[in-house]
Amino acid sequence: MRRMARREAKQEEVLGDEERPRMRRTVTLVGYNHKLRILLETVLEKIANFKVKPDRFSVIKVMVKAVLAKNICPEMVTKEYQNFKFQQPYQQAMYYCSLILEDHTWPWMEELEVLLHLEAEDLVKFAPMMLSRAFLECFIAGNIECNEAGLMIQHIEDVFFKGSNPICQPLFPSQHLTNRVVKLDRGMDFVYSKEGLNPSDENSALIRYIQVHRDDFMMNVKLQLFALIAKQPAFHQLRSVEQLGYITVLMQRNDSGIHGVQVIIQSSVKGPKDIDTRVESFLKMFETQLYEMSDDQFKSNVSALIDMKLEKHKNLREESGFYWREISDGTLKFDRKEVEVAALRQLTQQDLIDFFNEYIKVGAPKKKTLSIRVYGSLHKSDYTSDNNESAQPSSVHIDDIFSFRRSQALYGSFKGGFAQMKL
Repeated sequence: MRRMARREAKQEEVLGDEERPRMRRTVTLVGYNHKLRILLETVLEKIANFKVKPDRFSVIKVMVKAVLAKNICPEMVTKEYQNFKFQQPYQQAMYYCSLILEDHTWPWMEELEVLLHLEAEDLVKFAPMMLSRAFLECFIAGNIECNEAGLMIQHIEDVFFKGSNPICQPLFPSQHLTNRVVKLDRGMDFVYSKEGLNPSDENSALIRYIQVHRDDFMMNVKLQLFALIAKQPAFHQLRSVEQLGYITVLMQRNDSGIHGVQVIIQSSVKGPKDIDTRVESFLKMFETQLYEMSDDQFKSNVSALIDMKLEKHKNLREESGFYWREISDGTLKFDRKEVEVAALRQLTQQDLIDFFNEYIKVGAPKKKTLSIRVYGSLHKSDYTSDNNESAQPSSVHIDDIFSFRRSQALYGSFKGGFAQMKL
């Protein structure tokens, strides 16, 4: 069970937790502890006394484009951005899904338009404005004493906030950034359809996302256990039996503390709407498997999930990633593993079945779904016919992402508080 879970986790890692545009910047320093302070001071000095060099600006402009496009290319910045269309269809679907769900995200075409006209002089004007007000979050881990870590953070604050003419002023309370996520309506099935950007790519892709809850320990473990139990049957049915596509995975999704589950399939065999139907059929079939699961099977899955949670971090980078995710999302539940293990030990099979019936099951009263359909060249005719079909009463077609996003309620943000915290 654990070996299978690790293999599936690796597949999820390949699919990627894409880097999303944020209105913040992160500086990560890794190295020997006795050199870390020196490295930190060097980096801070460069930031505090930042000067724009026009010759370097042209080079870095290309590099920034490459990062945003996630597609390294030796051509100029325009080519880098335009290569976005050559990403695989499932990657395009992931991009659209994030664009719909996350409030502070922007389309790459708008970024391209701005970047094309950005000059060194613009950066000269922007740099002091960017640093004029700031809020810092710091995390230090490894072979370092607590008092030494405190001194390093104090040095960071001194560089930016101290002196007769400080570089930075603290953010006003109203300026603190938030992570807001669209709150889908209960009982509704939202659909966004788009033709694939690469006309020579035959593959289509579907993301079937079920939004479930705002971060809560007991709800978390119910969702995690469902995903663990359903992963292998989903892969077996949708990939091995029905052979819909090589990329087939059922996995959890976490958008800044808003949890759900998603099925990602890329296929040249079926169009996105047909794949969507097959995913729903699988969930109907899975009902029987869940209801008929023996007590021993249930306990075995619970034990497997507990064992996974109690595994030690493989290295300092992985451990730091766990803590930094809590800080970045604003959830700050640093004892998450221990509390979720305790919640798992209390969980009953009926609790899981009730959870499934309420949030996941086809026709569940609290089910909230979003389907992202990307149509490849083999299914262009399906794109036209599917969009011309009359929508079901509980189904809403999203025509414009930003009009839809503006019309929807948002979950409260875990991020945005300005109270100081020391651990």
